[in-house]
Amino acid sequence: MSRTKRCVVGINLGHDGGAAVITDTVMVAIGEERLNRTRYSPGFEASLLYCLRAAGLQLSDVDLVAVSGIGHTPPTRAEAGLAHLGIDESRIVPVDHHLSHAYTAYCLSPYEEATVLVVDGGGNNNDTETYYRATPHGIERLGGNPPTRPRAAGIGATYEAFTNWLGWHEQEAGKTMALASYGDADRYHAPLFDVVDATVHGRLTRTHAPGIAELAERTGFDFGPCDSRGEHELGKHAAAYVQDQTERALCALAEQTIAATGLGNLCFAGGVALNCVAADKIRRLDAVTGYFAPPAASDRGQALGCALYAWHRLTGDLPRRPLTSDYFGRDYTDKEIEQALNRDPRSGLVERRRTPFRWRRESDIATTAAQMIADGKIIGWFQGGSELGPRALGARSILADPRTTASSDALNRRIKHRESFRPFAPAVLADHASTWFDLDVASPFMLLAPPVRPDHTDKIAGVVHVDGTARVQTVDPAAAPLYSALIERFHQLTGVPVVLNTSFNDREPIVETPAHALATLQACDLDAACIGEYLVERS
Repeated sequence: MSRTKRCVVGINLGHDGGAAVITDTVMVAIGEERLNRTRYSPGFEASLLYCLRAAGLQLSDVDLVAVSGIGHTPPTRAEAGLAHLGIDESRIVPVDHHLSHAYTAYCLSPYEEATVLVVDGGGNNNDTETYYRATPHGIERLGGNPPTRPRAAGIGATYEAFTNWLGWHEQEAGKTMALASYGDADRYHAPLFDVVDATVHGRLTRTHAPGIAELAERTGFDFGPCDSRGEHELGKHAAAYVQDQTERALCALAEQTIAATGLGNLCFAGGVALNCVAADKIRRLDAVTGYFAPPAASDRGQALGCALYAWHRLTGDLPRRPLTSDYFGRDYTDKEIEQALNRDPRSGLVERRRTPFRWRRESDIATTAAQMIADGKIIGWFQGGSELGPRALGARSILADPRTTASSDALNRRIKHRESFRPFAPAVLADHASTWFDLDVASPFMLLAPPVRPDHTDKIAGVVHVDGTARVQTVDPAAAPLYSALIERFHQLTGVPVVLNTSFNDREPIVETPAHALATLQACDLDAACIGEYLVERS
């Protein structure tokens, strides 16, 4: 690479560690967990090497490295741990955790001017909620929670605490969101949050499960036994309570921050932005003229936010790169795919269960896959570069027939081994989205959960949640031509322009390489996998 070209790197040192590389023409990013196969993993070295190789670069080509993490303050240059890689401290710049989220939210959005709202479990300086005014001239912080207010009183920390109480890791808040639809929020008659002058004041005084135990003792509320994991009625009510209170607080906070900035376009980031039920309510507020959340809204997007910040620091220009897809990973060649299929050690294949399989190359893999799904098969779908965010969007997906609950039941029982109350998502052709769902905007990143149209509910029973909503992905042919072709063919076969989509994994991080895909196919009860143009079937 010529040194006349510019290159920056972003690194996240916290949980969900990872790296990103940005040049004038390239944006590549990946989480460390996709490579080391450990969920929520910290670290960055494997992902940094991955990104540099994908961009055709070496460390000596990098102009600036921006680094973020969690903790009381941003990491220092020395704490970045880059000295052993030969990166001089003069090339390292620390980034505030929430500011990194803000760069991801604004720079990837379609808006020239916007209110940026960041809400998560906690960043630096005790931040849990912050808001910014963003224009092409810069991103200016206007306010947030007082640093003296306990982190436990924040929206994200409160949701994490209830999630812990229910028996799950704090990063598994999606389970709490799913369970909430089975409970009664009105069982508890006290607010969890006050939102005054765009500042959140929550009721919890301690984080994690002990905070809920203390709240129950103080209020007399019975949230059921700790670690009930959705199997106790009171736990369902507790989930409904925290979800309802979170939605109310976020809507109030969005309205008040927009009033403070005077800008109706809202860009939302931080882990709480992944709460698609709340997001669908926020974007419908009268005060919100436009809504955007990045697909990697949580700390999975920190490295990318850092890289965007580094680009701003290096060039003086605030980067504006509106997203059309979340495919930040690299492509794999036919040679690399065949290495895995032939069990070549260079593929990195680790066979957790050695299951016989057969494979062949298909002339029209999308048509083949659509026919298999229409016939009731459950298949892995591995195409192009991987998604950066936590939701599979047609690059590393498992696909099935959405028309009945048979597919979703089989997925939970045989393949994903998930809780039965968790719904699966529909991927719908963009041109048909408003006909099948109460949705008047694009939802390409599966970050909204609108109601399903009543006249179509029975036609896609496998992807409708108990409350009548669905976490929709709208699929545009321009952004995902092969994925779109598959759904279009399924539409021709069945009359339904929707497929059931979930992530290509089984209790592990989403697959990244062809070898990961093949190992997962062998280890679980998938019927087949489409890896590039290759159809792989269990024998």
